[in-house]
Amino acid sequence: MKPAITILVVDDHPIVRAGCRQLIQQIPSATVVEAETGEEGYRLFQEIYPDMVLLDITLPGVGGLEVLRRIRANRDTAKVLMFSMHEDPVFASRAMQAGARGYITKNNAADHLVEAVGKVLEGKVYLSPDMAQQLAMLNIDSGTSALSDLSRRELEILRLLGEGKSMNDISEVLGISYKTVANNLTQIKSKLDISKTAELMRFAISHGLSS
Repeated sequence: MKPAITILVVDDHPIVRAGCRQLIQQIPSATVVEAETGEEGYRLFQEIYPDMVLLDITLPGVGGLEVLRRIRANRDTAKVLMFSMHEDPVFASRAMQAGARGYITKNNAADHLVEAVGKVLEGKVYLSPDMAQQLAMLNIDSGTSALSDLSRRELEILRLLGEGKSMNDISEVLGISYKTVANNLTQIKSKLDISKTAELMRFAISHGLSS
């Protein structure tokens, strides 16, 4: 009998988690554990140390990129596959830079998700075909996206701002100082050529950053 494989699925939509569970259970000996929030996902990761994590980027509160950072800081060998609605290659680029082993968008066929999970479990890197091509183009021309100049932390702060979080809220969620949040917001405004915080919020919402 093959040893059991534990896969942690972190997504805030029950129907998405149910679909992932059904697909992943096609893999022999696979057991699925679910989490609805980033906080719950990281807590479960510390409790069970799963063989792999399937992690949504856009989560309420602590987002997927921050959860990925915490997971990798806790265990740098962790296998994390990012699963997202975001087709902008900047998100995939930041996730891979932060240590993700793969990135697949939610508009892919179901068999692509099963393939991606299998590859990451084997220790390989997986990018869905559409994202692999876009990442290649991003590397050729880094200015193709309005978000391409933002760091992982700046993206996370912008996402939380789009959710209506105050600077104090963002400081608490990310575990950083108010001053660090303020400095990052200044950098974001400069990079996006936006002067007002309210305009940044609208930008985040219009680019689908908020959950």
